[in-house]
Amino acid sequence: MTCRPTETPEDIDIPAMRAKYAQERERRLRKDGQAQYIRTEGKHADSYERDPHAEVEPRDPISEDLDIAIIGAGWSGLLAAYHLKKAGITSYRNIDSAGDFGGVWYWNRYPGIQCDNDAYCYMPLLEETGYMPTQKYADGTEIQAHAKRIVEKFGLDEGALFHTLVRGVQWDAGLERYRITTNRGDDIRARFVVMAAGPLNRPKLPGIPGIDDFKGHTFHTARWDYDYTGGSWDKPELDKLADKRVAIVGTGASAIQIVPHLARHAKQLYVVQRTPSTVDVRENPATDPEWAKALKPGWQRARQENFHKAAMEGLLPGVEDQICDFWTELNRNMQARMEELGWPQLPMEEYMALREVEDHRVMERLRRRVDGIVKDGETAEALKPYYNFLCKRPLSHNDFYDAFNRPNVKLLDVSATQGVERLTERGIVANGQEHEVDCVVFASGFEVTSKLEQRWAIEPFEGRDGRSIYEHWEDGYKTFHGMTTHGFPNFFVIAFTQGGLNANITLTFETQAEHIAYIIAQAKKRDATTVECSEKAQDGWIRHVRETQLDMSQFASICPPSYLNNEGEDQLRWYLGEIYGPGFYAFDALIREWREQGDMAGLVVK
Repeated sequence: MTCRPTETPEDIDIPAMRAKYAQERERRLRKDGQAQYIRTEGKHADSYERDPHAEVEPRDPISEDLDIAIIGAGWSGLLAAYHLKKAGITSYRNIDSAGDFGGVWYWNRYPGIQCDNDAYCYMPLLEETGYMPTQKYADGTEIQAHAKRIVEKFGLDEGALFHTLVRGVQWDAGLERYRITTNRGDDIRARFVVMAAGPLNRPKLPGIPGIDDFKGHTFHTARWDYDYTGGSWDKPELDKLADKRVAIVGTGASAIQIVPHLARHAKQLYVVQRTPSTVDVRENPATDPEWAKALKPGWQRARQENFHKAAMEGLLPGVEDQICDFWTELNRNMQARMEELGWPQLPMEEYMALREVEDHRVMERLRRRVDGIVKDGETAEALKPYYNFLCKRPLSHNDFYDAFNRPNVKLLDVSATQGVERLTERGIVANGQEHEVDCVVFASGFEVTSKLEQRWAIEPFEGRDGRSIYEHWEDGYKTFHGMTTHGFPNFFVIAFTQGGLNANITLTFETQAEHIAYIIAQAKKRDATTVECSEKAQDGWIRHVRETQLDMSQFASICPPSYLNNEGEDQLRWYLGEIYGPGFYAFDALIREWREQGDMAGLVVK
């Protein structure tokens, strides 16, 4: 079936809308920026670091010498293990605070959880495992099962340490190894460390005044409490909420999937919103077996490349959008506009002006969708997103807006006070009015743009001469190819630092994992004690990245405050790191060519 451009409104006063966007942004800005959130520690540590899904099995502390410690067992840690084993390396351990592999898909088991982008792209190693997702947006249960499938098929679970929180990582010059300490009393001496903690590894908690005074029940969406709500991950019938008044704080990616379930089961539901999300239709057909049968080898990489172009870089003449959803709509419509114009070589300024028009048309379509569903006019207006597309993560759901037509559901829009005013012993105060509740669910996201020490929560984390990684990167990332850094021998990172970014996060991580596995395999082949990028190579890469990178600061500065722009702080820490400007596939080609040369240029191998 041909994927066609969408029909979008044309009757838009763009100058007036620009002013509206700026006004809506301004009234949501807070002087405290990231400081509005508090660490999940102290009184809150148990609620947010405790595993509600599995009991912690007692074990004796481990004291050992190890080739490779992989910190993390989510997608990045799992893909690191896969590529290390593929390279013939088996002496490694994944270390994770969770009770099993899966990372964000282990922890997040809230009702209604699904992948919110194309599962045929997102779920890695489909061809390698011979698995096909059951639907376009796979359920969380299916995604975590696929993580386990990869582990079992390739034998990646030998030696994994779960329910183990890394507390410290320090380079020992005498041993020429990293000493890793944990909350289980372990002393692990690893020759190599691969940091694979992922961007969504720690829940973020809003520092609402009075949060410690509330006498009711609280939990974060990433630690869903089915003992309290009733139901289960695979059968989210939240029957224990029938006599409960519940408030959910947040209307982002998690909340829009949860709200319809809470609305069906809670006696009263308050949805607390600072900034609305875009919520489009979610067309989620079952996988067509005939389509799957006709796919040719290499289909997943080809589809991932198509998604990347359609969602981020733009579609070229004659290239069809294979994904055909809300992620790719804007660029699909731009392709149609350019075709109408005969694909002229427009100056960048004219092209961006044309794109702005299409951006406003898409956003207006999404706002009018709200009017077509939500019956109460005031509620509908508050749910409309007034900002540019991609200022917030685009979302889709078929039942979210309908939930606000239920008599037991009330939207509390707290944009005027820039968030919840306070919690009391009995409830939540919004717009000067107290609403008594039995339970507050925090759908407040993760430590994505917080300072690195808060995201990783490993202290100390030191390289040569006791140098702290946090001090080393305090004024910006310093890497070679985004994966190694001078002064930290045998240390590698899979993360958003200074490299290629694919629209599909798992492919970004897999590309890094493959490259890191190659370097470690080469180091072992050459009987190297240490491998580390030179300062010259590091400085050259930093210079190259910054000379070629796309300047995202202007776009971020017009978006409402969120994790996408570091809560609107003046000092922007782009949550996706410093993106390699020439693009993901240019970066992939660059590091592949580097590997093919075989001389490990830029690395000091001892």
